Amino acid sequence: MNPLNLKDKEIVLASKSPRRQQLLKELGIKFSVKTKDTEENYPEKLKKEEVALFLSKLKADAFIPELKENQLVITSDTIVCLDNRIIGKPKDRDDAFNMLSDLSGKMHEVVTAVTLTSTAKQKSFFVKTEVYFKPLTNFEIDYYINTFKPFDKAGSYGIQEWIGYIGVEKIVGSYFNVMGLPLKELYEELENF
Repeated sequence: MNPLNLKDKEIVLASKSPRRQQLLKELGIKFSVKTKDTEENYPEKLKKEEVALFLSKLKADAFIPELKENQLVITSDTIVCLDNRIIGKPKDRDDAFNMLSDLSGKMHEVVTAVTLTSTAKQKSFFVKTEVYFKPLTNFEIDYYINTFKPFDKAGSYGIQEWIGYIGVEKIVGSYFNVMGLPLKELYEELENF
């Protein structure tokens, strides 16, 4: 049995991401997946952490009207920041190439915000991780995009894929945060929710 005392709660993960689903499963938590399409627009004046928090809460708020007494909804949003500029998901192949070229040889930050929502309360938190890429060749970037098609990922890459194996020199912070769900922090927040 899982050490978290969630047996009276119906956990809902509001994410289409197979990575988030796998990570939550690895925590040993039983959950269902439900998603709602929300426009991911945010006020321009927000700082990077505030953007991730805003979007995570926006996704959570869409569930509030139909939330049941025993449900706990987990929403999250991951953003990639280079020099205080937010890099979203690529629009197309050229955009993905440009993003990875920009990240090449530099440090960027990955910020994931998570919101826990029940009928009684809502709690949001975020985790930041620094990721350092080696200088990538055009050939490496082309190979990665052509083989892994990272068009659904912020920053155009998944750290758990080939580009992470050959390109990431070091990270400072949570590896799982870069994958999209900061597990240690999520576990602690669920314990205290």
